[in-house]
Amino acid sequence: MSQTQLKPFYHAFGFNISSDFCLPELPKRSGPNEVVDIYIRRADLNDLWAESATPTGHFVINENLIMFKVPDTAIFSISEGQNIGVQALNERSDDYLRLFLLGTCMGAILLQRRILPLHGSAIAINGKAYAIVGDSGAGKSTLASAFLNRGYKLLSDDVIPVSLNKEGYPVVTPAYPQQKLWQESLTAFGMDSTQLRPIIDRETKFAVPVPDRFASEPLPLAGVYELVKTEAKEVALEPVDHLERFHKLFYHTYRNFIIRPSGLLEWHFQMSASIVKKIDFYQIRRPVSSFTAQELSSRILSAITEEVAI
Repeated sequence: MSQTQLKPFYHAFGFNISSDFCLPELPKRSGPNEVVDIYIRRADLNDLWAESATPTGHFVINENLIMFKVPDTAIFSISEGQNIGVQALNERSDDYLRLFLLGTCMGAILLQRRILPLHGSAIAINGKAYAIVGDSGAGKSTLASAFLNRGYKLLSDDVIPVSLNKEGYPVVTPAYPQQKLWQESLTAFGMDSTQLRPIIDRETKFAVPVPDRFASEPLPLAGVYELVKTEAKEVALEPVDHLERFHKLFYHTYRNFIIRPSGLLEWHFQMSASIVKKIDFYQIRRPVSSFTAQELSSRILSAITEEVAI
């Protein structure tokens, strides 16, 4: 159960988070009437892992527990939608552990809480949320940055929390005010990387804080845009039909391999059914041969304007 917390704690994904690890990406909060929703604690997980895991497996997943091991780094456990345990296996810096705490661990927490984590970036446009999903390397964060340069605000980068409000409408809750951009994207936008922190193990990808361009309140999800790379020379935008939307929502669910062994397949289908008829859904294809983020953002804004006019 949540308990009153007097010391400072972090806030992200709509939750107050108490952590044994420093999480500088996340805003801090404190107050006598606040409660903690998620606990991140150092733990001894060696015995539990030895009992539960197969010799060659990296994950243990069931309805009550999700565990995974990053070789020579750490063992992580996620349970009850509020507890994250971490067993460090070497002297790696907390920077490396945070990649998994704010990625796979938070994605698992959201699933345990029956919140849909989409893999992508979400942007606030005219009081509504629009999700940009796609495979790794598709350019999701770069496209989101193009929107930020136009004056719009970020809701999430990498893990997008989608829940249903009391009226059954999908809502995106803000994650935390940071993007991750490759050097080539920074260069294209005229941004200097010398003051930015490189992402561990990716020397040409950087953490980009965006506190002044962050939307701090939940917004209704109005549209999903699947970004796909293509060898064609032109940008193309096409609607996705309702049946195909189910497949794409599953495919772009963050760490979707967790869903079935966690007993969440029926929930995911029902959640998807609640979403697909209430949003616009497009696939937008971009040429791999050129930097097209500005053109892509213009095409999406045009599509949004046309939908509003209809």
